[in-house]
Amino acid sequence: MDERGGWVYIMADRYRGTMYVGVTADLAARFAQHRAGAGSDFCARYGVRRLVWAERGARMLDCIAHEKRWARAWRFDLIERGNPAWEDLYERIG
Repeated sequence: MDERGGWVYIMADRYRGTMYVGVTADLAARFAQHRAGAGSDFCARYGVRRLVWAERGARMLDCIAHEKRWARAWRFDLIERGNPAWEDLYERIG
């Protein structure tokens, strides 16, 4: 699992709204699940459908470690450095 790396990603329902942080080996496939309402109960329940940030990691274990340590304010800063308008980046991965 760890040799192929993975993705850490952040989704939101709107600008500075409800966020979800996830890790996956296949970002496009995972987002197909999210868009179909099967990605996570949390995202489906709160309408979190917008991909606002994603980063590839060389090792899945590193991606998982990143996912667990981010505070909300740090996530805002991370997103806004690369995506200040919180645009949906989904079209770029599909």
